[in-house]
Formats: sequence, structure tokens, C-alpha cells
Amino acid sequence: MNYFITAIGTDSGKTLFSAIIVEALKADYWKPIQAGSPTDTSTLRGLISNPKTHFHPEGCFLKTPASPHAAASVEGLTLKAGDLKIPVSERTLIIEGAGGLLVPINDHEYIADLPQLWKIPLILVANLYLGSINHTLLSIEYLKSKNIEVSGIVFNGESNAESERIILQKSGFKVLLRIPKIEKINKSVVRQLADEFLKNWNE
Repeated sequence: MNYFITAIGTDSGKTLFSAIIVEALKADYWKPIQAGSPTDTSTLRGLISNPKTHFHPEGCFLKTPASPHAAASVEGLTLKAGDLKIPVSERTLIIEGAGGLLVPINDHEYIADLPQLWKIPLILVANLYLGSINHTLLSIEYLKSKNIEVSGIVFNGESNAESERIILQKSGFKVLLRIPKIEKINKSVVRQLADEFLKNWNE
């Protein structure tokens, strides 16, 4: 089974959680669309300890640090979801999206179209801040309206019990992990959180 990692927005913790689930499942990793450097693939390479994970080359690498549709336009490219082909992996493949669900790939397609196209379940990362309830519930409503399969939700950042309670009540999603505020992210932290994730994953 492959999984698509997305979030309620940019800098919500997708890459950190991708590292955690890759480490936990000893999975392979793939970034379909990378806009700008350093790449998320290079970041994960520095956080993964297990020797089994294979890092596939990005499906599309754009030099411009912008929304995929804008970066592609700057570079004179036409980006289409159907042109992105999932690499063959011997293990579970963790696929990390770009930005949030409705980040445009082009004038007609969004990041959220990718897990639908590939028929794989999605994990939503929600960072906790003032206004995150609205952004999270809007994301959830969109997922439900499109009948996109969701395996669970991850909360990232300083805990807010009331925010988490209302989000879970409205969504019915399972909490896969709560990532605390971390001052320094390194391999040791990722391994520790991977162990915690596995406990919830196997329940």
C-alpha cells in the first residue's frame, strides 16, 4: 500500500511527517513535484536512519520556488498530473505532495487530484495555530466532497486540546501522531517519533 502525504498548507510539517512515516515503515520515498531548492528529498536523506529506504528522483524538478503551476510557467513548461508516473518500488511508497490540497498544478488540476488519479489513500497533516481549525475543516470538507480516502490525521506543533477535539469530532478521522514543537529536528527525533507513530498505526 502506498500513501500520499498532504497538509492544510505550506510549512505545515509534511516533510517532517514524511520522514517519520518513511522511517517507521522502512518505506521508499518520492516527491512528484519539487519547486525550488533545497529539495525535500535531500532533507529526508539527512533524517532517515534505516538502510532499506530508497529515494526516487523527483517526478518533476522546477528551479523556481513557487506554486507548481507558477514555477512551470516561469520555466516555460506545461505540467500535467497524467504525466507524473509513480515509480515502481519493492516496499511501501510514501509520496509527498506540494503545499496544500488546492495548490494548482496547472489551470485545471490540483495537488489533490494526484491521490485520486493514483487511487491511493491520503494522510493529512494539520499544524496548530490560530485559524487552523478553519483551514483544517475546509480541507476535510473538500476531501469528503471528492470521496478521497483518508487514512488519518497528524497534528503538528504545540498541542491545543480544544482545536484537536473539534477537528476530530467534525472529521471522524483517526489521529496517527501528535508531533510536539521541536527545537532541533534530527535522526534521533525522527526515530523516536517513528516508534510512537507505529503504536498508533498498528492499533
